[in-house]
Amino acid sequence: MSEALLHIKGLKVRYGAIEAVKGIDLQVQAGERVTLIGANGAGKTSTLKALAGLLPAAAGEIRFGGRSIAGAAAHRLPGQGMALVPEGRGIFTRMSVLENLQAGAYLRRDREQVASEMDGLFDHFPRLRERLAQPAGLLSGGEQQMLALARALLSRPRLLVLDEPSMGLAPLMVEKIFEVIDRVCQAGMTLLLVEQNARLALQVTDRAYVMDSGRITLSGPSAQLLDDAQIRAAYLGE
Repeated sequence: MSEALLHIKGLKVRYGAIEAVKGIDLQVQAGERVTLIGANGAGKTSTLKALAGLLPAAAGEIRFGGRSIAGAAAHRLPGQGMALVPEGRGIFTRMSVLENLQAGAYLRRDREQVASEMDGLFDHFPRLRERLAQPAGLLSGGEQQMLALARALLSRPRLLVLDEPSMGLAPLMVEKIFEVIDRVCQAGMTLLLVEQNARLALQVTDRAYVMDSGRITLSGPSAQLLDDAQIRAAYLGE
């Protein structure tokens, strides 16, 4: 088997004396949908931040597309094909919706194709088209999540990394967001998802890792974990 698109081995992340991530291994193959689930404080977001260059890794190896990216600056990674939609969305609130979208495509030179892809995203998220000139900070929470996702997709990533995309959203908005995520994944996008709604995360992915207190405690096919009594009791409220 060829090397995974994303390969993490022995990753440790520290906040001072506190070790938030304690030497985890994780892989995502090209075209796969993988989720990382666990309770609050398990180390999931710290893992994604280290992956995306937003936190230094205390130890371990991170390889993306066959190359080491451990210690790479966050702004370098979109050019290598990785896009993170962070927890809290991370939009530029004082910039317009259009300027936020253009920021997602700032490395691309195929302007006509960018415009075409933007139009396609407006088909999914018509509210963004209606608010192009509006400051992004005036959007509702759901609209901001649409914008963050659309901005990430305009960078044409090989790996889309999503941190808590459903947080704070109404059920209908969650359904809409995940409908678009499913569509782009069916077109070949590779996905790494951290999601508080463990049931939803397991339903939309191929494989899952369970994280507890900074360690991977279980992994396997998502459908299998969805039927696991221990997982159902701990994370699905059953």
